[in-house]
Amino acid sequence: MTLITFLVFTAFVALYSTWKLRRDKLNTNDGYFLGGRSLTGIVIAGSLLLTNISTEHLVGMNGSAYKNGAIIIAWEVTSALALVVAALYFAPRYLKMGLTTIPEFLEKRFDGLTRTLVALLLIISFVFTLLPIVLYTGALNIEAIFDISGMLHTSRENGIWITIIAVGGLGAIYAIFGGLKMVAYTDTINGFGLLVAGLLVPIMALISIGAGNPLEGITTVFENSPEKFNVVSKESGIGPGARSAILPFEVLFTGLIINQLYFWTMHQSIIQRVLGAVNLKEAQKGLLFTGLLKILVPLIIVLPGLIGFFYFGDSFYTDPDRVYPELVKKVLPPWLTGFFVAVMMGAILTTFNSALNSAATVFSLGIYKRYVNKEATEKRQVRIGKWTSAVLAIFAIVIAPFVANAPEGLYQLLQQLNGIFFIPMASVIIAGFLFPKVNAFGAKVGLTFGLLFYVLCYYVFTLELHFVHIWGIEFVLNILVMHLASTAKGKPSVFVIRDMGAVDLKPWKFTRPFSLFLVAFTIILYLLLGNV
Repeated sequence: MTLITFLVFTAFVALYSTWKLRRDKLNTNDGYFLGGRSLTGIVIAGSLLLTNISTEHLVGMNGSAYKNGAIIIAWEVTSALALVVAALYFAPRYLKMGLTTIPEFLEKRFDGLTRTLVALLLIISFVFTLLPIVLYTGALNIEAIFDISGMLHTSRENGIWITIIAVGGLGAIYAIFGGLKMVAYTDTINGFGLLVAGLLVPIMALISIGAGNPLEGITTVFENSPEKFNVVSKESGIGPGARSAILPFEVLFTGLIINQLYFWTMHQSIIQRVLGAVNLKEAQKGLLFTGLLKILVPLIIVLPGLIGFFYFGDSFYTDPDRVYPELVKKVLPPWLTGFFVAVMMGAILTTFNSALNSAATVFSLGIYKRYVNKEATEKRQVRIGKWTSAVLAIFAIVIAPFVANAPEGLYQLLQQLNGIFFIPMASVIIAGFLFPKVNAFGAKVGLTFGLLFYVLCYYVFTLELHFVHIWGIEFVLNILVMHLASTAKGKPSVFVIRDMGAVDLKPWKFTRPFSLFLVAFTIILYLLLGNV
């Protein structure tokens, strides 16, 4: 029954998405890379949620919540603030410029070399951080629930390898043959499936714990370990122990907000959905609906971890990433387990597909067209994008098993590695919008400085600072270095955002009130749960 429900839901998603694409032209740049600029608010929100939420969240964040408590919630809740900024400031400007990629903006603002450097960093960050961790955490879940190694009479390590290859191969097929619109449709269906299935896990667990009453169940879980519900960490981000701290509260006001701004307003795999919007109104709807979902998502990726501590105690403290799969097996009946694993597979595939599609877009339009074949037709660029997806998928599959045994958990490892790339790129893009005195030379110096600064501080000199604090220091120094370098060489270039007429730029009339609601909701949540 588990296998049947898994296959039925997976087949439905594939067939429905293929049917929806039957009349689309996938051999043009807009058609393949931007979904024909036809995405609506609901599709954008569903796609953004699933592009972001994957097994590194379900497995990694629940594992962290199980071990360290609800302090990990900050990664999700503060996303709503960044999405407000994206809707109010960045989306109108991106759509006005008619962008296909974020590096394209850097060429308009600075020069072609800056665009190329950021494009290469994006591709490297996809291959060596996001894609392998998504595949590995997905394989952990599927292996734990389906017992692939037992079915094939092989070791657990081999079972995980086999699952990684199967999931990675299937994800590559989606990304290669369907383009962004296929990814967006599968994201939307799986996104709502994830909300339903993800909520069923804690609800059914609480019903069981409370003998039929979920409110009694949550009370029992809370009374078992009330300290784990506190969202404000008392860890120190400076001095001894800072490097192993999970998320000290003060980092929310330093590097965390820069990271969130980069991810939700500048990261190609996220913002590509916005660039594919049918108009500004739908783009803003999609971004703000996602902000609301991100505030509610901790019910799926934090609460189960706290419930896991009630069930399992500290028995998984040395391997917290096993808690979520074990909880799913414990509380869901076989037929629901199959549906859940299908949705889980969808979460893996959509994040994996999105990164592949974004990397293919950046390489084909920003590197191949510029340096290899300047006369390439759109059909040729799409073909190169497909080959890029295939090659990067193979690299990610090979690297995936090597991310096992992260000491603080896989989600923490992902964020630590992201710091190498995210903050330097965020500094350059923000400077491009806000600091007209920064020129192309300054941007390249800042990009190089940022990369070296984080690697040296965190990995070479191993400073007694939490890595998110290093992000904050790095951002400030990057801006200063870019200004100094720009003063030393060259003159600031005059940059004016021109309306390319790509889409209708009339804003959604509820953008501002909805934004105020999300900001207020975030603050109230911390006030309510900060003194538990």
